[in-house]
Amino acid sequence: MDAVVTAVRSLVAPLTRTRLFRWAAPTVLPVLERLLTRLSGGRAQLSGLLVPSLVLHSVGARSGVERATELMYTPDGHGNAIIAGTSFARDRHPAWSYNLIAHPDAAISVRGRRRSVRAELLDAAEHDAAWQLIEAQWPGYRGYERESGRIVRLFRLRLQPGEPPQN
Repeated sequence: MDAVVTAVRSLVAPLTRTRLFRWAAPTVLPVLERLLTRLSGGRAQLSGLLVPSLVLHSVGARSGVERATELMYTPDGHGNAIIAGTSFARDRHPAWSYNLIAHPDAAISVRGRRRSVRAELLDAAEHDAAWQLIEAQWPGYRGYERESGRIVRLFRLRLQPGEPPQN
């Protein structure tokens, strides 16, 4: 199965760096993600077919309403997840990153299992090491940062005490 995923990644990764993908993906992918989530009862994500994926449940920075966002994550090797606010190389940070700054206590769902986390915005000293982990998983992903003209916000999601480690 790893060979299949690696082969598909090598075909798909270059497409994700195109202008057409960055233009269409913010509109098309959420619709496809919701459809697959509904069909699988929350156990599968479209992005999860290629990379580790989660659903971030954060509280709106201004609204106070819970929001759910499908994201790629990178395991940090210590039982935590790293997420990147690339926003498909757009020039603005994604809304969920503002939510985590305002309300760092959140939850994630991985393969349908919900867990409580605390989000930590990574500082400049931690960025390069985090990007190395992310790009080992998805080569070229940091290109979104370069193309956006901004420093992408990276967060470490730490499981709250009492939560079992991620698989």
